[in-house]
Amino acid sequence: MRRYLPVARQHCVAALGGTSVVVKAVSGAVLLLYALSFALDTAYGLAVTPGFLFLPRCWLWTLLTHGLVERRAAGVALSLGTVAAAGRLLEPRWGALELLVFFAVVNASVGLLGAAAYFLTYAATFHVAYLFDVHIHGGLGFLAGVLVALKQTMGDSTVLRVPQVRMKAVPVLLLLLLAALRLATLIESPALASYGFGLLSSWVYLRFYQRHSRGRGDMSDHFAFATFFPEILQPAVGLAANLVHTLLVKVRLCRKTVKRYDVGAPSSITISLPGTDPQDAERRRQLALKALNERLKRVEDQTAWPSMEDEEEEVVVKSEGPLLPEASALGHEGISRRPGSEVSKQHHALSLLLCTQNLIFSFLD
Repeated sequence: MRRYLPVARQHCVAALGGTSVVVKAVSGAVLLLYALSFALDTAYGLAVTPGFLFLPRCWLWTLLTHGLVERRAAGVALSLGTVAAAGRLLEPRWGALELLVFFAVVNASVGLLGAAAYFLTYAATFHVAYLFDVHIHGGLGFLAGVLVALKQTMGDSTVLRVPQVRMKAVPVLLLLLLAALRLATLIESPALASYGFGLLSSWVYLRFYQRHSRGRGDMSDHFAFATFFPEILQPAVGLAANLVHTLLVKVRLCRKTVKRYDVGAPSSITISLPGTDPQDAERRRQLALKALNERLKRVEDQTAWPSMEDEEEEVVVKSEGPLLPEASALGHEGISRRPGSEVSKQHHALSLLLCTQNLIFSFLD
């Protein structure tokens, strides 16, 4: 274990090098709280405890601090890797301030939704343990948010080649893996709840509320809620999601989708949705053209087309054949045997003459 620590520290320093103050501050806070966990119970005062979040305690600060609390080395490595990946892949697109806002929104939503879920579980079962023995903490919620953001920006990129797994399928695949581990009692229920609510809250924020230079949210089709599910389930999930969205629009929790029509476009009328990135659309168009060209190339390779040179050679051979009727009497080659033609009539006449001559000679002999 000790011989791997210098290597891990070297990779961590290399990953955090060149990042912003936000990434370094979050990483430093995770390491500091992990070091304090050996002497203090950091989960008691900084993690979300459902019974302490609501009245009369109202420990609201835990909504922002629970994502920094880790009590195991594996959790610390996962949190540092998630923050480093966000700093490398998301911060150049969003900026340091927007990354900090995203971190705060996801963690606060995970803490609030998780506490509400356990409170409802207590109301259904009346087990006090769901209120005071459960501590929601760790970086799984923010990990789900980062994966959703990467699905939005890098959904078509391939993560694994054998078997082929694209980035857009990773969030749900990891959710299924955590659910299987929970059924096998290998992880605790707060871990699954943190990841699940982080998945939902990050998608809602990026879909409807994130502010950027192109407006607010991302209403593109490739980022719809149904795209998180397999294709066979997407129609049913899309119908249910549209009904929920319509209900939320009526109660004014979400805004109605607004389409802008650019009539002055040079080619045709352009319809744009708020939040769509022109560069991302161009990248997807290039990928579609590349896939189409590869498919057409495979079809051309499988189809055997006749060569023009062979046709020319065949025409030359036919044109070089003897056309005179005398050649048919010698070798009977090169004569067209089409019925009704003049060459065919001459051929039959000469053949009849030769047969008659042979009969006469045989009779005389």
